[in-house]
Amino acid sequence: MTEPENRLLPFAYGTPRCRGVIRHTPEDFVVDEIPLLEADGEGEHLLLHVEKRDSNTAWVAGVLARFAGVPRMDVSYAGLKDRHAVTRQWFSIRLTGKPEPDWDAIGSGEFRVLQTARHSRKLRVGALKGNRFSIRVRAFEGDEAALDATLQRIAHEGIPNYFGEQRFGTDDANLAAARALFSGELKRVKREQRGFYLSAARSLLFNKVLAARVDAGNWNRPLAGERMMLNGTRSSFPAAAVDDEISRRHREMDIHPSGPLWGRGEAMVTAEVAELESAVLLPERFWCEGLEGFGLQMERRALRVPVSDLVWSRQGDLLELDFSLPKGCFATALLRECVDYRQSLSLDPLRESST
Repeated sequence: MTEPENRLLPFAYGTPRCRGVIRHTPEDFVVDEIPLLEADGEGEHLLLHVEKRDSNTAWVAGVLARFAGVPRMDVSYAGLKDRHAVTRQWFSIRLTGKPEPDWDAIGSGEFRVLQTARHSRKLRVGALKGNRFSIRVRAFEGDEAALDATLQRIAHEGIPNYFGEQRFGTDDANLAAARALFSGELKRVKREQRGFYLSAARSLLFNKVLAARVDAGNWNRPLAGERMMLNGTRSSFPAAAVDDEISRRHREMDIHPSGPLWGRGEAMVTAEVAELESAVLLPERFWCEGLEGFGLQMERRALRVPVSDLVWSRQGDLLELDFSLPKGCFATALLRECVDYRQSLSLDPLRESST
């Protein structure tokens, strides 16, 4: 069995000198969604703040739809959340002409509705600021001084914006399915599953480009020909040269270098960056052509992500970390930089946590 993709990635701050176990119980991995907007108090949509435990977001959405007596398409959420965790996130349900159900009677041991509020619009995917994480690392051991030094640097310099192992599935099962899909061996696939497979292939290529830049020591330094991403957004602009203004904004975490989310269209980078990405992706034509064949369009993603409100403490062999990340970023990308962790719970090969 080959090593999972996330274990092959280089570290920005050196190989971790600490070890531990995560997800011993779902309560060891707590995620709180940071909403983008507040409910406006009226309209045909009902927002539900839901706490779920050891269950996936899409399944919860289906249960909510059946209980409310509405089509599944009338239930939406801002982002998928970890299955093997305790997570709190928002859903919306279109209840045109229907009475509001008694959510206390839903009868599910896997989740509960914490509060509800009326809203005039459907909750769209990506409509959140980010996520707040509270993570326990059990059986912790190692060099605590090295841990403190790494976390101090992370708080000030950010982390490589790697896609985490959730995106690839257990033993890279999503990548295996994507390979079968691109080669024509896998033909009849549900839309949701196909989306997971395509995302895994895209994430693989992005991680390879980012890994090359981490190896080169320039993942957090703009190069000539960059496409710079505005912090916390999907907006970007070309930077043919790195002038004082680009350097200042980069230093202040206002902008970040980017890498490709592969698809059809122009690469959007030139000069040194174009040469680097071309060299990394030249051996990956199978994945690139597969993504283009399914009609995905070229996009960019920040190579660096800032970490907010990072605090940590240790009691005996228990390490606790609290921090916030922008939407689309993985808590395991931070954890892997400071702790050589192993998972207590297996990951569902079709589930991911990225938003």
